[in-house]
Amino acid sequence: MTIDWSWIGDHTDDLASLTLSHLQAAMTAVFFGLLISLPLAVVAHRVRPLRGFLLGLSNVLFTIPSIAIFVLLLPISGLTRTTTVIGLTVYTLVVLLRNTVEGLDSVPAKTKEAAKAMGTRPLRTLLTVELPLALPVIMAGVRIATVMSISLVSVATYIGDGGLGQLFTDGFQRDFPTPVIVGVVLTILLAVVADALLVALQYVLTPWRRRRA
Repeated sequence: MTIDWSWIGDHTDDLASLTLSHLQAAMTAVFFGLLISLPLAVVAHRVRPLRGFLLGLSNVLFTIPSIAIFVLLLPISGLTRTTTVIGLTVYTLVVLLRNTVEGLDSVPAKTKEAAKAMGTRPLRTLLTVELPLALPVIMAGVRIATVMSISLVSVATYIGDGGLGQLFTDGFQRDFPTPVIVGVVLTILLAVVADALLVALQYVLTPWRRRRA
């Protein structure tokens, strides 16, 4: 299997556009996944009877095949980027919700009691004590969700989107391996770079861990 380097040179602009589109879809899904999962995780953490229901619901949604989700969304949002983002967001919830709940559970009870004894209100305790201490576990979920979303964007090529996934379709239809190889390599590079950036972001946001080390 050989690579046609001239094809790559002739399609540099297209590859850059598809890569950017691919990344935008994945990161938008992770962003909305966080917006949804954070408040749900707080509820699941504090209202124990709802914990099993919320985590179970996210698990059920995760079992739906990705293509099926996109197909089910077509009558609602059509052949648009919105369909891609909604589908990917659903898949991020199972990771982000569970990790956020586990992160909040990992905060020592004595720490929360100390904040309460100092007269800190529950909301402020959540924002200034619980979430910062839970951040390493939450960020682990964000990293997994990001890599997963980057890999799943390609599935959306079946509804006319898919970012780099369009290269797979093009290569298979023409029995031309170069677009497929390039698509795989760029997808892997996106995942690796995004994960590295998130590790760096976590390093910046958790200075107390550096001091402890």
